[in-house]
Amino acid sequence: MTEILSYLTSLHISDPTHIFFVVLLIVLFAPIIMSKLRIPHIIGMVLAGVLIGKHGFDVLERDESFELFGLVGLYYIMFLAGLEMDMESVKKNSRQFVIFGLLTCLVPLTLTYVMSITLLNYSGKASFLLGCIMASNTLIAYPIVGRYGLQRNSSVMLSVGSSMISLFLALVMLAGLAATFSDNSGWLFWVFFALKLALFIAGSLFFIPRLTRYFLRRYSDQVMQYIFVMAVMFLSASLSAAIGLEGIFGAFFSGLILNRYIPKVSPLMNRIEFIGNAIFIPYFLIGVGMLINLRTLSEGPQMWLIVALIAFFGTFGKALAAYLSSLLFRLPKAEGHMMFGLTSAHAAGAIAMVMVGMRLEVAPGVMLVDNLMLNGVVIMILVTCIISSMMTQKAAIDISLSDVAQGTRYKVRGARQESSSTDDEKILVCVKYPEIAPQLVYLATLIRNQKLQRELVALNVVYDDQDSEKAREDGQQLLEKLQQQASASEVPMQTQVRLASNIANGIKHAFRETGCSEVVMGMHVHTNVSQKFWGEFIQSLYNGLSRQIILTRFEQPLSTLRLIQVAVPSRAELEPGFHRWLERLCRFAEQLDCRILFHGRKESLNLIEQFINNEHPSVRGEYQFMAHWNELPKLAAGIEPDHLFVVVTARRGTISYKNALDRLPDELTKYFSGTNLMIIFPDQYGDQKEDSMSFTEAQHHEENSIYDLLLRWIHRK
Repeated sequence: MTEILSYLTSLHISDPTHIFFVVLLIVLFAPIIMSKLRIPHIIGMVLAGVLIGKHGFDVLERDESFELFGLVGLYYIMFLAGLEMDMESVKKNSRQFVIFGLLTCLVPLTLTYVMSITLLNYSGKASFLLGCIMASNTLIAYPIVGRYGLQRNSSVMLSVGSSMISLFLALVMLAGLAATFSDNSGWLFWVFFALKLALFIAGSLFFIPRLTRYFLRRYSDQVMQYIFVMAVMFLSASLSAAIGLEGIFGAFFSGLILNRYIPKVSPLMNRIEFIGNAIFIPYFLIGVGMLINLRTLSEGPQMWLIVALIAFFGTFGKALAAYLSSLLFRLPKAEGHMMFGLTSAHAAGAIAMVMVGMRLEVAPGVMLVDNLMLNGVVIMILVTCIISSMMTQKAAIDISLSDVAQGTRYKVRGARQESSSTDDEKILVCVKYPEIAPQLVYLATLIRNQKLQRELVALNVVYDDQDSEKAREDGQQLLEKLQQQASASEVPMQTQVRLASNIANGIKHAFRETGCSEVVMGMHVHTNVSQKFWGEFIQSLYNGLSRQIILTRFEQPLSTLRLIQVAVPSRAELEPGFHRWLERLCRFAEQLDCRILFHGRKESLNLIEQFINNEHPSVRGEYQFMAHWNELPKLAAGIEPDHLFVVVTARRGTISYKNALDRLPDELTKYFSGTNLMIIFPDQYGDQKEDSMSFTEAQHHEENSIYDLLLRWIHRK
């Protein structure tokens, strides 16, 4: 063992290739080792940096690569914090979020500030920095909540929202602290500082959304979109630094602005998280560890005293805020434990803020943060992460047992609930044309149930004729591209190229063989497709499928939509497929973080509002009374280019069918041309039929079916 330590001490790597190899080994093995020890991975990265740094075995030198990638990783942490915030949950429960957010920020800040001045004899600015660090928190124990399915619990939502508020306030206060280290800090400086801050915020809110919508509408290449997002982040960081703020404030603020344009399940979001978590953030954490000198622990009891005081007063402040808030909101004791457990951990944000303090000079060559404070904060992170994990685990078990005993878990009045074991959701995406196929897959990705982890089925049906061989090759190439797109979002996909003499029968057979629950199709039709083909296709598909069918036409990227307007026919709530299409639209609006406006009768709107409030409280639902379906053309005046108009229609003979639906194709052509459009045919009772009608019966059925009329309109378009 002594020989190994001696060898490691004498080993010093300077070759860039070898340095990068060692870093990759740390990134690979640190999570494996830490998971076995039940310690957060972030601690493993920092400890690895301690071991290989100059204060450890001096294997690597903290060169310019660690400075560069470390700065990028620091910005990345703050950017992702803003990008992953659930802004709508904060808005809907603003009063409780603000109260708990202020308490969990100000209580530990005050206690830590007073403690560091009186007991640690730190300066006012150093004490304030330490207070800001303890005021923020990281949701390190949130995966535990997911394992118990408690994401919708009130205490969990409050904890998440308050964490956002406390982090934001801590960053603002940290930016103000950093601004005091300029040459001129008089009252005139603060006036100009406030003006520059207001100009920066107003300019970012005005220009970044417009620039983002412009870029995303015109460029769909994923690499270009990623580079654009990174450019916005660094531009915002550099501008915030230029006006006297720290760059991390600009990175965090740009994440807040871009939040709604990057859905959580999109390929772009997957790339942002993957690259950050794989390279930049680990580089930053390892670089932080290389700055830590654990030998200071053996110099005397002062180091142990610093760690104990910081951890105790910061954790006590978080506990006091959590339990006081639970009493104010009249929450059970177990939910108070949950609020304390989720908000008591400190991780990446604490490291980022203490690193800012290490760059602030109190005097020439004297930094605001010394090695004792740095080491104390890092060891405090380990202590608070352990406390947070244990408390959250205990609270999750208590809440789960309480919910089972009371039988109140996920109750929704008037809504048909299905467990994951009986939910038959599986989406079939019918694709043919390369220009619209990626949008269909993206739509299916946004509306699928992520918890079920079921695969999508992409189907390309080829007409069996003399050109079938070439068509099969083209279809296979298209499906390969779509599979790559789904893989980028970590969505499993099954693909199938099917040869059929009847396209509709091919779709029906594939639908049954794969056990799908619904169909997503596009409206685009090439001009060389004959009217006869569409007549046969419409009639056969209509008779063969009684399940939900979604037809779409998007004129611009989905991520740029600002409002979804839904026309709901009367008695739609009595249809068997009511909750299925409503659930899909809620997921769609939730992922895009856009408003959804329902037009319909009061009976339907009341049940829709109740369903959204219980099942999707983060959805910004709005409701407008529409007395009669004849008012549908009037809605066209309120449809903007970045709106999506959804029509929930009905098949002939169903309970929500009405004669006014026969005019729907002509009305859509006349009043809604060029708009983003979605048409939904809900589930219906009845067995699926084979295409066995006579030609006369089929022709009569086609003339009288609203579904056929609608698809004939699609053909004309």
